[in-house]
Amino acid sequence: MKKDFPVSKIRQILEPGPVVLVSSAWKGKKNIMTMGWHLVMEFSPSLVGCIIAESNVSFEMIRKSGVAVINVPTANMVDQVVGIGNCDGDEVDKFEKFDLTAVDGEKVEAPLIDECFANLECKIVDDRLVKQYNFFIFEVVKAHVSNTPKYPETLHYRGEGTFITSGDVLHKAKQFTKFKNDPNF
Repeated sequence: MKKDFPVSKIRQILEPGPVVLVSSAWKGKKNIMTMGWHLVMEFSPSLVGCIIAESNVSFEMIRKSGVAVINVPTANMVDQVVGIGNCDGDEVDKFEKFDLTAVDGEKVEAPLIDECFANLECKIVDDRLVKQYNFFIFEVVKAHVSNTPKYPETLHYRGEGTFITSGDVLHKAKQFTKFKNDPNF
């Protein structure tokens, strides 16, 4: 049996990936924003699309600098993730307030968040949809990933203040014809 569901809440069903922390810098100022929606658009070059509200402090910083870092926090950072999303970058240094370590990027002039499991240094490669939809298309130009854990517990936002975490790992690569003859699987 199924019930009608409010169309305005479908993000609770379709939210695609882990919540990320997007860090940026412009003219000596740095910021972090919490983002629950992004998508992988291409594998090579590695393209990621995301919407950043024009009202967000990070919007202009990223638009003007042309760069950002997508940082993937683990579930133990949930309070920092929520806190970052609930305060204004014009009013507070979020790195300081949430006791996070800013690390210089290797390829971009935006800080990585050391405490995060992964950091993806990004450059804007297409801004044609920014004016109409606030949609940025980034190319990941450098990726940093922690050695452990191999499969981190990540946060996934379901809307209305509810998160779920990533669950069990199911290894099915041998069933994919693409990986059938690959000795690494």
